Amino acid sequence: MSGFDGIGGNVTVDGEKLWSDILETARFGATPKGGIRRLTLTEEDRQVRDWFVRTCEALGCVVTFDSMGNQFARRPGTDPSLPPITMGSHLDTQPTGGKFDGIVGVLGGLAVLRALHESGRETRHPIELINWTNEEGSRFAPAMLSSGVFAGVFTEEEALAKTDRDGVRFEDALVGIGYRGAERCGDHPVAAYFELHIEQGPILEAERKTIGVVTGVQGMRWYEVTVIGRDGHAGATPMALRADALVGTAKLIEAVQSIALKHAPGAVGTVGLLENRPNSRNVVPGEVFFSVDLRDPDDAVIVRMEEAFRSTAAQVASESGLEITIELVWDSPAVRFDPTCIDAVRRAADSFAYPARDIVSGAGHDAVYMAGVTPTTMIFIPCAGGVSHNEEESAEADDVMAGANVLLRAVLDADERLN
Repeated sequence: MSGFDGIGGNVTVDGEKLWSDILETARFGATPKGGIRRLTLTEEDRQVRDWFVRTCEALGCVVTFDSMGNQFARRPGTDPSLPPITMGSHLDTQPTGGKFDGIVGVLGGLAVLRALHESGRETRHPIELINWTNEEGSRFAPAMLSSGVFAGVFTEEEALAKTDRDGVRFEDALVGIGYRGAERCGDHPVAAYFELHIEQGPILEAERKTIGVVTGVQGMRWYEVTVIGRDGHAGATPMALRADALVGTAKLIEAVQSIALKHAPGAVGTVGLLENRPNSRNVVPGEVFFSVDLRDPDDAVIVRMEEAFRSTAAQVASESGLEITIELVWDSPAVRFDPTCIDAVRRAADSFAYPARDIVSGAGHDAVYMAGVTPTTMIFIPCAGGVSHNEEESAEADDVMAGANVLLRAVLDADERLN
């Protein structure tokens, strides 16, 4: 077992129970197409949080939650003076999300707690499983909001004041589902953090690798763009006299695509949200609001992409008689994970003889912010076709089990090596 006899022993996760947990929690917010709509701090989110509490407590864990609603399920260690080694991810989803994004990390961590509980295996450190609030950012922007507060990237006050598109405040929604705790977010000690996740890309599947050893996360920036023109009658306003906000927006969307392609192969650019006003079939659009997402493993490339986009926006505004504002709403620099934690994942994958490769994450995760406050890394498993943020998102049960087994062994490795 590649030196793991004294660390992992014969302890492994129960793959069938883990898969059953995935199917059971998929009921909370289930969609007709087989996905999940479980936006953060909604009734569906409350239901899966309650399930999390019941299930972890049945394994002898103590479950608490902090002032941002982050849940912590603790299994005690033999040395109560040591801070916990933590695992985690999120249970909230996109509006048309799947059964695996984030969920695999939480339920894989639950499988680790179950394996330790049922085997009676003791650890020096307490072992904790975390369910982070609002990782997706689909209801309250930006993404990874609560882990960001935990790491000191955002203040709790600014996070609690965030509103969704209907004007509901984060704090009110959190109190409404009963999950605002007394412990101030960020005061919770941690010794290390491991996050299991689907890749959300096609590389592992294409190369027939079971495990991705994640060495870091690429940089990313989110922008909100408002284009203001002038409403006009679709039949009575001559083309030459129009200030069509949607036409200007179309040029900017094409620019996002073109700019990303010019910075290949690592760069990506996406417009995923668009609101057209007044959105009437016989009115020239007077205002458009849309999002821009720029990413690359090199922060300097993202800066150049932003400069190119702003330059294009200024040109479109001048030529089309439009007012264009661009607001940077989220800036997540590229992250490099902890070498000790990365090595623990490598040893764990090797102990099972799982085919593995190093990989950089193209998506943001709570591990991005945790890397700023504690030794951190991630474990990836394949997802079908690289499809994610989609109701068709899918992963194989054997791969999910493999990821959870690597998580288990990596956590036990860290328990032996860390103080």
